Amino acid sequence: MANFEFSALALKAVAPSNDLLMDDKGMPSCMVFVPKFKLSDVLSTDDDSTHPAFIVNGTERPGFWIGKFQSKSINGRPYALPCEDPTASMNLDTFVAQARAKGTGWHEVTAAEWAALALWCHRNGCEPKGNNNYGKDVSESTYKAIPTFYDTGAGGKIGRVATGSGPISWSHDGTLAGIWDLNGNVWEWCTGIRLVNGEVQVIDKNNACDNATDLSATSGAWKAIKASDGTLVTPNGSGTTSGTVKLDYVSGKWQYNTTISSQEDSSRSCSFKDITCAEGVGAAAKLLLQSLAMMPDTDLTGEGIDATYGGDTFWVNNAQAERCLCRGGYWSHGGSAGVFDANLHHPRSDVSAAVGGRVAFIENP
Repeated sequence: MANFEFSALALKAVAPSNDLLMDDKGMPSCMVFVPKFKLSDVLSTDDDSTHPAFIVNGTERPGFWIGKFQSKSINGRPYALPCEDPTASMNLDTFVAQARAKGTGWHEVTAAEWAALALWCHRNGCEPKGNNNYGKDVSESTYKAIPTFYDTGAGGKIGRVATGSGPISWSHDGTLAGIWDLNGNVWEWCTGIRLVNGEVQVIDKNNACDNATDLSATSGAWKAIKASDGTLVTPNGSGTTSGTVKLDYVSGKWQYNTTISSQEDSSRSCSFKDITCAEGVGAAAKLLLQSLAMMPDTDLTGEGIDATYGGDTFWVNNAQAERCLCRGGYWSHGGSAGVFDANLHHPRSDVSAAVGGRVAFIENP
């Protein structure tokens, strides 16, 4: 097997938070370390609790590693490598299985981990750009990425581009050390959040990253959120658990409530910044949703903070038995794509050239 020590040294010399991590076959992925932080570091809250992305099975972790690039599947395993056509056209369970096949600690990116990145970006005034306009960002006039797939449905325009081949503005922190393509290119499956007939269900903290956690549709790890106090409760299976957080569509905008007045088997949307909570959703439940980047923190202000959340959009189907989470948008999403762009319209079985994933890694305590 090749010796990657010099490559790893060169990578860390340029980007100290980056490293080449090997799977159990000795094959490398370019990974970025995200150190632990508190809710109060990224939200307007005074709550100094550790962000859920850094808590696994009740144990706090010093941080997690995430792929610097979107996943490329090679011999049935995903890798984070530069200048590759990101793998798409695989369902959620396949991305999960391939990531877990790399060995203990390897996993498909979780909703909690994605949220940690999105909140960090927002708090630090770094809403990254990306391939959301057929090979370039909608706000940029020049094309700088390498095409890898053409969208025949759009007359042969550029679809996917090679991982990490865009300008530095496509990095999450605007530096070479950052994480690329969180905005556009392909949607990314995220584990640990889903809807069941409009009821929000989660897997506690970042337990979804544990290879032993059952992520299947029938898993007992799925919990609903009690609206009054934010505790997690066992759902009734039909999405109608009494007093739990659900997504309702009110006056053209998504609202968290304990009941649903408008269910529709379609993908309806609103701007991420416009998502609200009804009176029945208490402060603790609201904070949990904010920590998972599922609703805006309108009280967070400061220099460089974009109150529009980059114009990102929230897409939901609240009338189906299960809808799983994708984030980031894809190559034709324009200004609605970004780190807060969320899609709860796809079933876990969905296969699309516009949906991919990202590998992550967390060490055992």
